[in-house]
Amino acid sequence: MLTPKERLRMILDGQNADRPACICPGGMMNMVTSELMDKVKVHMPEAHNDARQMADLAKAVYEEGCFENYGVPFCMTVEAEEMGAKVDMGSHVYEPHVVEYVIDSVSDYKRLTPVDITRGRAKVVLDAIRILKEETEGVPIVGNLTGPISTASSVMEPVVFYKELRKKNQEAHEYMEFITEQLIAFGRAQIEAGADIIAISDPSGTGEILGPKYFKEFAVTYINNLLDSLQDEKMGSIVHICGQMSPVYKEVNEVHSSALSFDSIVPMKEAREHLKDRVLMGNVSTYALEFGDPDRVKMLTRGCVKNGSDIISPACGLGMKSPLANVQSILACLKEDA
Repeated sequence: MLTPKERLRMILDGQNADRPACICPGGMMNMVTSELMDKVKVHMPEAHNDARQMADLAKAVYEEGCFENYGVPFCMTVEAEEMGAKVDMGSHVYEPHVVEYVIDSVSDYKRLTPVDITRGRAKVVLDAIRILKEETEGVPIVGNLTGPISTASSVMEPVVFYKELRKKNQEAHEYMEFITEQLIAFGRAQIEAGADIIAISDPSGTGEILGPKYFKEFAVTYINNLLDSLQDEKMGSIVHICGQMSPVYKEVNEVHSSALSFDSIVPMKEAREHLKDRVLMGNVSTYALEFGDPDRVKMLTRGCVKNGSDIISPACGLGMKSPLANVQSILACLKEDA
């Protein structure tokens, strides 16, 4: 029987495995629920700031039969906080979020603090990866980065940011280069600490918001700059983009990741038709995972497999009130049908 790491490696390499892999990367695609925390007696927000607790929660996701990977961190605010944004660390039922921006315009980017991987929550994440690398084997460790557009629109007002992509085009590119440099440094450090895969989630970099022209000019360009600057001796990379893909399938196909992940608004059958040769990941409805029942989740899981998904995962981050039985039913279904 294949280990979870062997199975995922085969799929990312474009080979046929015994069944689809079942993962939830972390980062924006948080996989930790309140019920899981109560069961293993490790809780947020404390685990966001403590490497031992972060690693233990990541382990619990696998050990309790939810997903076949470890993944840290459990939010998408680390990079923004390290660059100076003020973050509400959330609670037992909601995730951290930015509450105060740092700059007012792309022109002000030199006021941002570069990410320092030797301190703060960046160091917590790296230490958690080191713990997972030392204490586990056979299960892939996924490191996470907030995508370039989403990071850039987390340290300044997003509406202003989107307008300035056009109005201050050259300065916007300088800003995006700075942001991407910070993400490269954090991503390289995660790989060096022991991450097998890097997952990049860029929910603010959608084709719906940016349109095809700016999606290609900014989202695709800087995601690829990031991917191309990471070490390539590991298992691969995943890029998750939110929103409809119908206007930007051509542009999405230019993303250099090993796998592409979409949320539930994208019909997996449609994605497969447009992206015939790509490894696709997704996209079980997080609404169903929180408010449905195991039978509903299993039905959606089978639909994802039938329609061409290679890696089955939630369509987005789990609602933290999602019942554990619902979350566990994705993997249970794949094992039943294998």
